[in-house]
Amino acid sequence: MNKIRSIDEIRKILKDDMTIMVGGFLGCGTPEKLIDLIIEENIKNITLIANDTSFIDKGVGRLIVNNQVKKVIASHIGTNPCTGKLMNEGVLDVELCPQGTLIERIRAGGYGLGGILTQTGIGTKVAQGKEKIIIDEKEYLLELPLKADLALVKGHIVDEFGNVTYKGTARNFNPIIATAADIVVVEAEKIVKVGDIDKELIVTPGVFVDYVVKGGE
Repeated sequence: MNKIRSIDEIRKILKDDMTIMVGGFLGCGTPEKLIDLIIEENIKNITLIANDTSFIDKGVGRLIVNNQVKKVIASHIGTNPCTGKLMNEGVLDVELCPQGTLIERIRAGGYGLGGILTQTGIGTKVAQGKEKIIIDEKEYLLELPLKADLALVKGHIVDEFGNVTYKGTARNFNPIIATAADIVVVEAEKIVKVGDIDKELIVTPGVFVDYVVKGGE
């Protein structure tokens, strides 16, 4: 099965009010061409799930600046002053989640788990309104799974079936978010034929991937 699609074909998937997960750490490993497409289509009321909100001129930060996001679930927002400004003005709903907890919640969503238990956040604002569970006399927070309508992934070398390799630290959140969305689109730096990638180097199997688009090198 050939999953290579044009940007115009991906355009048809995008809708207002979507929950979208995006890979990357401060823009490293973020599929910029797909972010360009969301901006071009002016998709509104996005619930954005990402490690961070990047910078005002890079990655998902551009969606924040463009007022296309209604809610952010992320581990930090400090590198994008626009996020904090909109949050303080009551325009943008921001849910801050410790980084390890965030990725585990996404993993739980992808793996079909009912949630995770963690001590991170006990005794802080993170714990407010959350169920607490005692195990072996220790208190844990129950953190619920996260899933999305759409996951946007940045891959390095990707084959036509959607088997994905990643390059260095650009890997970050990408493999996990690829498991936790109804539709997964991979932006590939290089596209090859099935069989051209050493099977031992594949991180995200193509079974998780719906579409592949060609991005920049």
